[in-house]
Amino acid sequence: MKIIQIIHKPQHRGAEVFASQLSGHLVSLGHQVKVVSVYEGKADLPFDGKITSLEASPSKRFFDLAAWKRLNKIIREFEPDVVQANAGDTLKYAVFSKIIFNWKVPIFSRNASEIGRYLTNSIQKNLNSFLYKRVDRVISVSKASENDILEHFPFLEGRTEVIPVGLERIKIPRDVVLEPGNKKHIVHVGGFTFEKNHKGLIEIILKVLKKHPNVFLHLLGDGPLKKEVEEQVKENNLSQYVKFYGFVNNPLSYIRGADVLVLPSIIEGLPGVLLEAMYCKIPVVAYNVGGISEIVNENTGFLIEKDRKELFATAILEILEKENDLMIKTAYKIVSEQYMNDRITEQFVRCYSRFLD
Repeated sequence: MKIIQIIHKPQHRGAEVFASQLSGHLVSLGHQVKVVSVYEGKADLPFDGKITSLEASPSKRFFDLAAWKRLNKIIREFEPDVVQANAGDTLKYAVFSKIIFNWKVPIFSRNASEIGRYLTNSIQKNLNSFLYKRVDRVISVSKASENDILEHFPFLEGRTEVIPVGLERIKIPRDVVLEPGNKKHIVHVGGFTFEKNHKGLIEIILKVLKKHPNVFLHLLGDGPLKKEVEEQVKENNLSQYVKFYGFVNNPLSYIRGADVLVLPSIIEGLPGVLLEAMYCKIPVVAYNVGGISEIVNENTGFLIEKDRKELFATAILEILEKENDLMIKTAYKIVSEQYMNDRITEQFVRCYSRFLD
């Protein structure tokens, strides 16, 4: 098969990283893959081939004829069997290019979150309805994501399926030692956006410190809300308990050195960072949002109802104060058997093939 994977832009975000890894595995299975980004970016993504940019302009994202035309040219020359849109503005550009230039390739849309949380007005809902009516298949990362999109766009019934995110089978490096050495280490990995709820996490850490002052929080990631969270840390006199790293190339090294990984997000699809922690044999605590309950339960981690900060803090303390060997072993087994990219890629191939047959 020939497949085009469209990404928002080269950036170290889950959707782009996974699409790049998926593309590499598709190539290894003998398929031809072209990765196309809507916008230009500087991140070095895990794909050995060239990433072609449509050089779209964010200021023209609702009417960018030049970029739509570039995508049409790529499709006419490459002649793909499938075009897959991977989050961000990718679906918008794929659909409008197809309408204007009348190419016939089926569009698959990857639904990586809970789209309903972002539909705040009728204009957004109507636009997304227009786009999804022109999609041939929606691939959701979790059952929760699938249920959400069907609730808001019931006309997609019969055109959706669930294929989760996956991980690479790699040897996890031991090149990072978390400091200070005499602390229990709590790690969070994620961009500083409202979905990741860093401000709520700081409130949780304050509760943990009241009962266990020997902890240290490591925040990996960057984003628009980072300065606000830095100010929150200073205002609560937490600077000696919290470290900001910004973007890091290999978060697995940091996760492996942790005592617990936390994810108090208020919106998620199926977060790969939880799978990464389980693969690193690190206990996890997460809010019960999106598809998280599909991987985190009483046997694999601590699942806390959203906004229950006190319970979240209690779960962290429980992990730090007792042995978690059976839970860690169970979580690792599930991830290593069901959520590795080589197996996930086969599911995508079957999905494409069923539609094309």
